[in-house]
Amino acid sequence: MIQEGEQLPEGKVWELPVEWSVGCPSGPEPISVRDAVRGKRVVIFGLPGAYTRTCSAKHLPGYVALADRLRARGVDEIWCFSVNDAMVMAAWGKDNDAGGRVRMIGDGSAEYTRALGLDLDLTARGMGVRCQRFSMLVEDGKLVRLNLEPGGQYGVSSAETMLEQLGG
Repeated sequence: MIQEGEQLPEGKVWELPVEWSVGCPSGPEPISVRDAVRGKRVVIFGLPGAYTRTCSAKHLPGYVALADRLRARGVDEIWCFSVNDAMVMAAWGKDNDAGGRVRMIGDGSAEYTRALGLDLDLTARGMGVRCQRFSMLVEDGKLVRLNLEPGGQYGVSSAETMLEQLGG
């Protein structure tokens, strides 16, 4: 598992950067994680899945609601990260008014999730390999803080906790 003080691993994730609409006028675009975080202060929060209960009721809405306050604390970007494809992430972001606040990032094959060491096998529950619930602060590609939730819980990875950790 990635540790505080380490650089994020090389790898790519996916984003559908246009407004989601029926027929998808463009496809998902690959993002080199290292390139995308270079020179930036980024909050990334990961969760088991789009449209799942806690993720939809608390995790994503919290970051959408507090995006301006996080940015006021020097955060350049906020990423919602999940083992879902970019189209699902875009639709979920649209349903939660995340546009312009939170980037919806998909890791459909869980490759980057595994590279981080944050994978979670939920095959027995019918969900396959997913991402553990976490939040992290990344500065110029370096992991500064990792807030990893104990199994089945929600709190330390919340937007409120990240805001407190940033001093506000």
